[in-house]
Amino acid sequence: MKKLFAIAALLSTNALVLQAQSLTLRLDKAETEVSTMLYGLMTEEINYSYEGGLYTQLVPNPSFADMFNPRGGRRGGRPNQNQPRFTVRPERWQLSDTVRVRVRQNRQGGINSANPTSLVVDFEQAGLALVSEGYWGFPIRKNTTFKGALYVRQPAARNNQDAAPAPVRSLTIALKSADGATTYAETKVNGFGSAWKKFDIQLSTSATQADTKDARLFITADQAGSIELTRVTLYAPSYKNRKNGLRVDLMEMMAEMRPKFVRFPGGNYLEGNNFANRFDWKQTIGNPDERPGHQSPWGYRSTDGLGLLEFCQWAEDTGGEPVVGVFAGYVLNGDHLDGDYIKPFIQDALDEIEYIMGDASTKWGAQRVRDGHPQPFPLHYVEIGNEDFFDRSGSYPNRFKMFYEAIKARYPQLQIISTVGYDALKSAAIPNPVVDVIDEHYYRNAFDMYRNAFQYDRYDRKGPKIFCGEWATREGSPTTNMNAALGDAAWMTCMERNSDICIMSCYAPLFVNVEQGAMQWASDLIGYDVLNAYGSPSYWAQVMFSQYLGDRIVPVEATALPKQQLDRNDEANAVFYTATKDAATGKTYLKLVNAVGDAQKLSVKLDGVKKVKSKAKKIELKAARPDDTNSIDNPRNIVPQESTQKVGKQFAITLAPYSITVLVIE
Repeated sequence: MKKLFAIAALLSTNALVLQAQSLTLRLDKAETEVSTMLYGLMTEEINYSYEGGLYTQLVPNPSFADMFNPRGGRRGGRPNQNQPRFTVRPERWQLSDTVRVRVRQNRQGGINSANPTSLVVDFEQAGLALVSEGYWGFPIRKNTTFKGALYVRQPAARNNQDAAPAPVRSLTIALKSADGATTYAETKVNGFGSAWKKFDIQLSTSATQADTKDARLFITADQAGSIELTRVTLYAPSYKNRKNGLRVDLMEMMAEMRPKFVRFPGGNYLEGNNFANRFDWKQTIGNPDERPGHQSPWGYRSTDGLGLLEFCQWAEDTGGEPVVGVFAGYVLNGDHLDGDYIKPFIQDALDEIEYIMGDASTKWGAQRVRDGHPQPFPLHYVEIGNEDFFDRSGSYPNRFKMFYEAIKARYPQLQIISTVGYDALKSAAIPNPVVDVIDEHYYRNAFDMYRNAFQYDRYDRKGPKIFCGEWATREGSPTTNMNAALGDAAWMTCMERNSDICIMSCYAPLFVNVEQGAMQWASDLIGYDVLNAYGSPSYWAQVMFSQYLGDRIVPVEATALPKQQLDRNDEANAVFYTATKDAATGKTYLKLVNAVGDAQKLSVKLDGVKKVKSKAKKIELKAARPDDTNSIDNPRNIVPQESTQKVGKQFAITLAPYSITVLVIE
């Protein structure tokens, strides 16, 4: 009888063990390769991402072309085409005295065809100023040198009957507090004539200067009289000291993400609201003083100082390579071209590819060399258009086919990305389309991310590869909260576990200026003002996933993982997982997500390994509440913390509530 009781107890114990929350990592079966391009960056001009963000030129409307202020747009897949775009006020330029300083725009007085406008300013007395408010201020710090320039000339008489106005003989250029009472740095320029002359300037702050964004750029008349100005620029120090470069802290944050690529020039920004305002790459290269700029679809103007070359250098400087989207003949207002009419844009795309990867013997490769980058950039992926599933004309399949065939004929080694799915191409004009990669976009809440965290496990491995070119859990504003980070991490476990088919991914939008009036799209990855920047919880989740990544996918068998109730009729996993292994070092990276408010105890078993070090590195991101977040005033409220975890061939781990955990097991 005692023996029977013992057997019954043993069976009962085994049943409990079998039903325990457990993961088994089959390290001996880690054969499928992790995509070498899995994690990258997606960018477009939205939320003042470049102007007022990443691009170091700090003066808006430098050529006085925009005397009206564009309002912000919205993003529901597309900007709103019907909302009012302009309000009547000078674009970020002010007068120190609105009575004794008068201005008029000269639309035919600029320095070149790209910058045809200028501003004539009449000062009734010395000491009055034209003032730029910058993008919500200027970044004043100690021991900082700002470099810039302005074009100046004496204004001509307005007609044959008018006498030429008395000219201002010298100007003081200064960074001051908004009230003008405190001067942070200043210099003088003089020697103006009747022809345009460029004056380079430097403004340097002192060694004792305190940090502040309460700053304006003052152009002050040293005498009463008139002066004509255009192309007023001021650059902050840049990453790697690149001329016409990018903001240091934002570049450092992106480099920490270890991106394998930068997808540019982005979504709606590629297409533009109309053909005149598409991303016309040939207008974005060469001397920034000769770039005309264009209206972005998100309600404000881009100077295009951050152009094609700067995009490529951005990828290079953060350790990745370009993934370029080429304009494909469709714009956001629904206009499109097809057939023979699209051939000039196909040639334009071929020229763009040549600029990026051509050598000095090619026309556009030689242009890149003249622009300052002798070596070709690596390029393996080209995307045709952007989000053409919004195109109701049905023209994309044929447009895609024409671009695909032309690019493959010249560059057969390139992988071509379609913005619509294989079935859509197949059901249209192309019965048997050839598709290398398909771009899929997903903007979801956290629950929808949990519901779909095994989506790619079910994809046909014989179909085209997937580029998840825009994705995000949209919770929190202006940047995401911890709940969004949990949804993001659950989705990343899906992509990483299936990176044999989901070969590339990038979150969107990447940036948001957090000042009031700067945001068109909430729930963004990195927030900043003119002075400081911070990463959202989702940013830190991205850092954790990209920094700790092997080159082989480890199969994981899960048993009895807990569920969470989403609503009366729906539930999803509460715990999500993925594992990869570095074939060279033997390190295993186990990533675990606990999406609920209760701690979860897991049993973990490592199969196919002879020896395991007793302690693993543990990186943990967690919060007390799902709506906890980071902000410009509290930038490190939620950041990864490192510790150690006891491990072995079999071990237990307790996942904290609302947490993302990475174990580095040796």
